[in-house]
Amino acid sequence: MPTSPISIPADKLPRHVAIIMDGNGRWALSRGLPRLAGHKAGTENLRRVIRSTVEFGVKYLTIYAFSTENWGRPMEEVRGLMSILEDVIDRELDELNKEGVQLRHIGRLERLAPKLQEKVLDAIELTKNNDRLVLNVAFNYGGRDEIVHAIQKMIKDGIAAEDVTDDLVSRYLYTAGVPDPDLIIRTSGELRVSNFLIWQAAYSEWYVTPTYWPDFDKEEYRRALEAFARRDRRFGKVSSSELEASNA
Repeated sequence: MPTSPISIPADKLPRHVAIIMDGNGRWALSRGLPRLAGHKAGTENLRRVIRSTVEFGVKYLTIYAFSTENWGRPMEEVRGLMSILEDVIDRELDELNKEGVQLRHIGRLERLAPKLQEKVLDAIELTKNNDRLVLNVAFNYGGRDEIVHAIQKMIKDGIAAEDVTDDLVSRYLYTAGVPDPDLIIRTSGELRVSNFLIWQAAYSEWYVTPTYWPDFDKEEYRRALEAFARRDRRFGKVSSSELEASNA
């Protein structure tokens, strides 16, 4: 594994970090700005977080950019978010490709405008062989919708009920081939899952910070990783210290 500029042993770093980028609107309103200004500031911050992810040696990053429920927001805000996504692809794609970032989309593309769908697919194709960082962009994504989609595909493929296993379901999810997130970070202090990676997050560690997403900087990211390194991940079993005590 790549060395990390933080004092965390490589085996204590999360392999996969997922982030609920929350608080853009409240960040803007607290400054007397329109909500869309917060989303633009959040997009600017994403560039810095991607760079930090590479520097820290994390291999997979999943960001929650637009949920299936976000269509219920004011139409002006929805149109603005679509415009931001298109603008990010136009401005950032070449640099991300040069830096070895592989872009993947998780969610449904169907509701996006055809031109935007084409840009997303072109970005995926251009970066498919990069392996420095795998960046999953959850756009028009919902955890329940993902599971329903997987079930529908299994039925269409004629999978027998007795053949359905955890591993099989995972192979039918949008995140197929990507390890489950070790650490999920949520900004803005909200204590909700928000329909994000419901299946994959079964044994993820959570780190919640009151910091709004546009202000979530490298130092805060570092603290999240250091907090993760101190966790004793049990996966439903007893802790290592309890096991040692029982064997004493």
